[in-house]
Amino acid sequence: MKIPTILAPLLAVVLAAGLAACTPRDDTMGPAQKAGQAVDDAGDKVAHDVQEKLERAKQAGQHMADSAAETKSRIEQATADAGKGLNKATEEVGKKVERAGEKIQEASKK
Repeated sequence: MKIPTILAPLLAVVLAAGLAACTPRDDTMGPAQKAGQAVDDAGDKVAHDVQEKLERAKQAGQHMADSAAETKSRIEQATADAGKGLNKATEEVGKKVERAGEKIQEASKK
């Protein structure tokens, strides 16, 4: 008669375990799905980081191009100014040479 007394609690434990196994899990993803999600998340983060760095590099490149264009403009202006100064200096030298030539001619007439 000991068997029915042991059987009842054993049956209750088996039923409780069976019911516990049948209850739905809170998380619906399995280990492979979790791993896949982790890989996807890591890929998204890397893509986002790369996109940010590319955007910064693009902005830096544009800044360099703008600076180069401004420098070119300044060089062109300085070259033009230097050319004007050189022309003016050449004119002045020409006038002085002309005056010197005139003085030489006057001196040779005396």
